[in-house]
Amino acid sequence: MKQNVLIVDDEESIVTLLKYNIEQAGFESDVAYTGADALSKAEVTKFDMIVLDVMLPEMDGMEVCKRLRQKQIHTPILMLTAKDEEFDKVLGLELGADDYLTKPFSPREVVARIKAILRRIDRDPEDTHDTKLTIADLEIYPEQYEASIKQIPLTFTPKEFELLWYLAKNKGRVLSRDLLLQKVWNYDFAGDTRIVDVHISHLREKIEPDTKKPVYIKTIRGLGYKMEEPK
Repeated sequence: MKQNVLIVDDEESIVTLLKYNIEQAGFESDVAYTGADALSKAEVTKFDMIVLDVMLPEMDGMEVCKRLRQKQIHTPILMLTAKDEEFDKVLGLELGADDYLTKPFSPREVVARIKAILRRIDRDPEDTHDTKLTIADLEIYPEQYEASIKQIPLTFTPKEFELLWYLAKNKGRVLSRDLLLQKVWNYDFAGDTRIVDVHISHLREKIEPDTKKPVYIKTIRGLGYKMEEPK
């Protein structure tokens, strides 16, 4: 079955261009021209990916992303923004987007990003041979993209889970922000290491008993982060 992509943009020419290239790459697609329409479609249809413009009528892309995550809809989101400000990028990722592209972009780049995100979610067989990884009260199930702490299920965005899994697989190893960008995001974010900090903060809110005194994910000053077994 073909994977289905929801394209959300209020510019018909951009929607037409993206729809053609996404379908040529082997995906099915649906479209929405407003934030409200995108939200209603995503609530009733299980899409594999949402390509979401930030500047939309009725409800902007940031709000759509926020509301989807509040409703526990964790479909991967690739945000499109005409702004090249770090604040916008980080805010989008804070709200639960998985990736972003700044306009103008090439349709081929959009397709490449979609494929990269879906590959990470599908995961290579060599990455899924472990059915469970346990660190103290934290249990991680890579094949199901699920985790629990003290047997209480946790909810993550795809990107948060990938970061958690990579940290856990490398327990005890200090991982730099640049390395995490490369391994988890799969390409160079040109020094936007605050993106890593944002996602680490989200993980700590979900797994740490006290975010001010983390016992699972430690900050190694000047170097990066390390997953540890709580003492």
